[in-house]
Amino acid sequence: MKNEKLFSLIYRKKTIKEIEKKIKLLGINAKYNPYTFMNFRLLSSIFIFFMIIYLVDFGYILAPIIVYFYYTMLPTIYFNPKIKKRSHELDYDAMYFFEILALSLESGKNLIRALTLASNGINSTLSLEIREVLRQVELGKSLDEALDDLKTRIPSDTVNNIILNIKESNLFGNSIIESLYNQIDYIREKLVLEQRAYISKLPLKISIISVLFFIPLLLLLILGPVILNYFS
Repeated sequence: MKNEKLFSLIYRKKTIKEIEKKIKLLGINAKYNPYTFMNFRLLSSIFIFFMIIYLVDFGYILAPIIVYFYYTMLPTIYFNPKIKKRSHELDYDAMYFFEILALSLESGKNLIRALTLASNGINSTLSLEIREVLRQVELGKSLDEALDDLKTRIPSDTVNNIILNIKESNLFGNSIIESLYNQIDYIREKLVLEQRAYISKLPLKISIISVLFFIPLLLLLILGPVILNYFS
């Protein structure tokens, strides 16, 4: 607590909240601490600053520019790829998880029981988050409060829309089964489109690799004997 109070004097509250928000989006198993990350960013920035001044001519000009971009961009460069990867994993997990949830609700089970069956029946990132929701409910939180907390840990807009529908269903007593199936179809179509987009980019990537590596190597093999004869 004393360290956190000290760091709160060094760093702006807005900055601390932004880092905490990114860490939350990495899920309940994220082992990051916002203060540790910010201390590392500060100390590494100081180290880079003096190294540039020491090693580079005109370092006193370059150092402030490079360190400024490093300091401001490090959270984005470090956290955003992890958040994007997690968002894709959650979309993939959601397709199966919410299908089991819909089947459980169709069989007549209530929402809590259906969430329990779905989370225990699948071993996935989303299941771990739902188990945390159920654990919080057991400890005394309402389901709505636990679902609100869950949304802060979910970087996928698609999954968050489903969570919002579940929350409204729990609040107003509406049937969510049809909405779940619609969302499942949407996720399935979204994943198919993403795979098609990835496949469509493969020829371009292969062409770039060919230009950079294979064509020069082929030219070297063809022209190598000619060059050797010329110099011999």
